[in-house]
Amino acid sequence: MTSSSTDRRQPDAVDDRDHFIAVRKTDILDALIGHGGLADETQGDKFRQICRRLAALYHYEYFAELERLHDDYFYFDPELEPHARFDQAALERAYADLVASFATVLADANFVEMSHAEIAQAHRQRSTMRVEIEAPVDDFREVRFFRRGHHEETLETPGWLGLRKRATQVLVYDDIVMFVAMKPEAEIVSRRERRRLARGKIRPGSVLIKYFRNIAGIDLNALFPNVRVVLSWRDKILLSGPALAGGLPILLKLASTITVLFLVIGFYFGLSASVADEQMAGAFAALSGLVALGGFVMRQWLRYQRQSLQYQKELTENVYFRNVNNNAGIFDAMIGAAEDQECKEAFLAFYFLSTASSAPDRAGLEDSIESWLSCAFGVAVGFKVGDALAKLDRLGLLLRDGERLSVLPLDAALLKLDGVWGDFFRPKPS
Repeated sequence: MTSSSTDRRQPDAVDDRDHFIAVRKTDILDALIGHGGLADETQGDKFRQICRRLAALYHYEYFAELERLHDDYFYFDPELEPHARFDQAALERAYADLVASFATVLADANFVEMSHAEIAQAHRQRSTMRVEIEAPVDDFREVRFFRRGHHEETLETPGWLGLRKRATQVLVYDDIVMFVAMKPEAEIVSRRERRRLARGKIRPGSVLIKYFRNIAGIDLNALFPNVRVVLSWRDKILLSGPALAGGLPILLKLASTITVLFLVIGFYFGLSASVADEQMAGAFAALSGLVALGGFVMRQWLRYQRQSLQYQKELTENVYFRNVNNNAGIFDAMIGAAEDQECKEAFLAFYFLSTASSAPDRAGLEDSIESWLSCAFGVAVGFKVGDALAKLDRLGLLLRDGERLSVLPLDAALLKLDGVWGDFFRPKPS
């Protein structure tokens, strides 16, 4: 699981190639054996045994990482009651351990953390959409997004007055993991903020983790747990225009009769001596105007609410059907994804070093693997050669001669991996 930090690039802009190898492990193993680099069937069988041992080692190591994640998350699970018996210092240590462990597992699964600039740029592109959204970020202690894989899609959005539609190219992320830490209760001073969290049944101090598939970059802010829809300027104009056009004549009519209404009200409260018949008629007209104005305002308000609810429904459905997993359940999925990616990287590096006609350097190995993946499966992958070499080196399989790289022969590699596996269960010296 140890990876080279220098190879984990986290650019502000999305690279054309992802590190994620979107091919089944079984398919890669079969294709490598069928590639023809191994001398015979016996060599192919030995290579399969090496890959099996590598997979077993990673599975054992990641099981310990899974247990650690569940232990750390126990204190921040929103579905459990808070644990008052732990002091703040202990909770802070558990939180730091959770963040570090989870970020490492996601990096091993070839997720890339999104920078603030990348998220802000994606949100600015939402200006092409009719619906605007707001998420009160003050509720959160920390928010982090991790992405893996991406492609472009064409969205059709209504044009002016909805008479025609326009095509908009948007970037869509294949996988998104959102890590949201709520502020501890002691740091929440606003009553409004407390009510907002109570309505959403979100416990202060908890950590929400959500896993989504196929999320457009412009919808990243829609993933927040406290997001709300805000009508766009276009909808506001369409709703306020008729309100002004219909309400202005009523207001002008009321302006000339409202004083008469106050005189009649004063008469009934003993503030005026008498009221003429024409004043009484004017007062009734003013009262009717006020009722009409109130009804008109209520009708416009209901239109506004109906439009907001419609957009909120669309937003909720969009997020609901793209949500894959939540909170502690994500750990098993991410551990499995990390284990899968680690295996594939190790398989590829070992095979191409083992079958190379002459010992390649790091750049040559990277080019060979990327070219083979492109030819064999049609995928463009930025292979993390530094990570792959670190895996082989840690297990004692990698040999270096200056810049030239090679691995142990197949028989020696099998014995070496058997020794590593046995070391897991040998009693440690006291």
